[in-house]
Amino acid sequence: MSLEKLILQYSRPLFPISADFHKRGKTEGEIRAILFDVYGTLFISKAGDISMAKKEAERNVIGIKALLEKFHINKNAKNLPEEFFEEIKKEKEKLKGQGVDFPEVKIEKIWERILKIEDDDNIKQFAAEYELIVNPVYPMPHLREVLAACKKNNIPMGIISNAQFYTPYLFYAFLNATLEELGFVTDFIFFSYVSGHVKPSLCMFERAAENLEKSGIPKCNTLYVGNDMIKDIHCASKVGFQTALFAGDKRSLRLGTEDTMDAKISPDLVITDLLQVLDYL
Repeated sequence: MSLEKLILQYSRPLFPISADFHKRGKTEGEIRAILFDVYGTLFISKAGDISMAKKEAERNVIGIKALLEKFHINKNAKNLPEEFFEEIKKEKEKLKGQGVDFPEVKIEKIWERILKIEDDDNIKQFAAEYELIVNPVYPMPHLREVLAACKKNNIPMGIISNAQFYTPYLFYAFLNATLEELGFVTDFIFFSYVSGHVKPSLCMFERAAENLEKSGIPKCNTLYVGNDMIKDIHCASKVGFQTALFAGDKRSLRLGTEDTMDAKISPDLVITDLLQVLDYL
């Protein structure tokens, strides 16, 4: 089964939970490009974040047990999430020892070690189904309209997101179009599983800024939209992007604390609905 069909098979409608914020702020000058986070910004994420699904996994032992039975894997469903996160931790510690400040793992390689399965297609399907069980996602309200409006008005779009190999398939599954067909520019798309660095590393932000500048778009005329004050707003501000904090869903809104940042950072905008982005373009 294709990943797109798998995503739709597991998906059920999700709706944002109000975070009691209000739209505010302003941009400076013309916004000539817009970059987005994915989980908690473009898509509702039940776990709130791709890397925060441990509690959801513990609540979905029945679903995990059924998945193991489907793949004829003799593992304890209750213990599997702990084993999974422990293996991720070990791999990240190894990569940090090699000098990567905020390393990302390839999730299919983690599952390959745990499950002792060498068939790449089977591993990827298992990894995708596990993620869909523990972290269901659904398009944020007005996602399609916002992307269509940006494309119609020739506003180049990009992505900087913590993600895994299955993340790009969300767009085709729900919107029936590839990222490029939706108006995203390949050179402005940065996923952590490709980069090898996970936010709050500045690596993806710096590379995006370089590519934007090469294409003739100053970083100061670029708006970055994300739901996390540290991983999104703080990082984007440091490289010179204008920023919009997406406060449209309480589950995924991450405000952080001042002592975890170099300095107090405030977003240029706070928005509570993706449609509000269009007011600034």
